[in-house]
Amino acid sequence: MTKQRQDFGLLGERIAGRRDIDLVMRRESEIAFVEVKARRKPDFGGPVEAVHWRKQRELSRAAQVWVDRNGTDELAYRFDVVGILMEGDRVRVRYVPNAFPLRDKSG
Repeated sequence: MTKQRQDFGLLGERIAGRRDIDLVMRRESEIAFVEVKARRKPDFGGPVEAVHWRKQRELSRAAQVWVDRNGTDELAYRFDVVGILMEGDRVRVRYVPNAFPLRDKSG
């Protein structure tokens, strides 16, 4: 990974927060773990599509740690994805609620 690509990825992370789970949002009894992906070009797929099964597994594991520490049976959990495509001066944002299911510890 080039320094420029890494810096760009860190910019996307700063928009949202930490590396493992970018945002943890709560509305009433629902928790949304939000992944934010930023891309300059859609040449290798858009930012939402970049949250592939490996990334989903990584996020599920991090979310499970959060749930083990902070969760209760009264809360519902989901994963949302925010894709940010920045091409020159044009910025497109795509929000996908319930983007993928919480995987169990073996998945």
